[in-house]
Amino acid sequence: MNLTKNLKGNGGSRAGRLSLDPVRDWWATAPGTVRWAVYLALIVGALLLPSEAVGSFMAPSGSDWATMLSDQIGIYVLLALGLNVVVGMAGLLDLGYVAFYAVGGYTIGIFATKYGWNFWETLLLAIGLAALSGVLLGAPTLRLRGDYLAIVTLGFGEIIKKTASNSDYVNGPRGIQGIPHPPSLSEFEILGVQPLKYGLLDSRPYYYLLVFFIVLTIIFVKRMENSRVGRAWSAIREDEDAAELMGVPTFRFKLAAFAIGAAIGGSGGVVFAAKQTSINPENFVFLVSALILAAVVLGGSGNIPGVILGAFMLAWLPERFRELQDYRMLLFGAALVAMMVFRPEGLWPSRRRKAELEEGTGGMGTMGAEVAGPVTAGAGVAGEAAEVKK
Repeated sequence: MNLTKNLKGNGGSRAGRLSLDPVRDWWATAPGTVRWAVYLALIVGALLLPSEAVGSFMAPSGSDWATMLSDQIGIYVLLALGLNVVVGMAGLLDLGYVAFYAVGGYTIGIFATKYGWNFWETLLLAIGLAALSGVLLGAPTLRLRGDYLAIVTLGFGEIIKKTASNSDYVNGPRGIQGIPHPPSLSEFEILGVQPLKYGLLDSRPYYYLLVFFIVLTIIFVKRMENSRVGRAWSAIREDEDAAELMGVPTFRFKLAAFAIGAAIGGSGGVVFAAKQTSINPENFVFLVSALILAAVVLGGSGNIPGVILGAFMLAWLPERFRELQDYRMLLFGAALVAMMVFRPEGLWPSRRRKAELEEGTGGMGTMGAEVAGPVTAGAGVAGEAAEVKK
């Protein structure tokens, strides 16, 4: 029986409360014109977000709202979308995602300062190198599962950081300075903003660049999710053994998830380095991986709108309440614990994610939950595998 149908029949369950199912049902039957109008409204809203009117209540006094959006919120959203491919869609627990972020940052740092490459050239190279790093990490390790895979990816993230710290080629712990900004594409001005002119004085053009990358990522990932590849990821996430028995080439699809997630993370590293004009190994610590993973789980693993919401909240809340000093992190941590206790499926989970929690797989294979029995898990995976083989 389909897992979603099982969940809908269990209206009194904990995961079924505070449901967004009526909104999803309306969206599923909405005509194309309505959908495109909503998409356009969301993009316009995102472009208007850096305005001073919004910043007056979203940012603490004395802080630059546009800088918060470009330096933290936008970067976190982009990285969370990339990690969601690995964790939320394929069910692979990656604790070293910051390594791919670092690959992107150091690629532009090396090739821009030492070889004179411009931003757009290094961006393409960084995406390719980050994807290659994902393949090189995944090829020998993706036959591991659960906590073993998590430990290996954690080690990979630390290897990248320590290598950068001990390499004279990238100036060790001092890092790389003098990274050029992206070349300005136009002096075009609208409402007093030059969105295509990059420099130190205005952070808004970098935010708009991140919005462009985020929109491209959403389109790409959504098309992958609805394709044969996405169905294979779902089957692997629910029960890898059952998927493999049904003929799904699990290793190949897991490797693709690692490469795609890594490429998205690499693009975020390029934007970050170009905005800051300097990087050092302390920009790529394990805490970044932990926070991005928390954003995916908090928002709703596997659901793109939920992941965006989770990343936004995780990046914004600590900055918004900075006036509380050290107590803000205490309250922030308590809020995360409360979320996992009272709403473990996340702020905005997908129907499939809630169904997996009900069935016991937790949406991450055997990590963090009991393994579903052969009747419940196998039936759902068999359906996914049959779709993949078509």
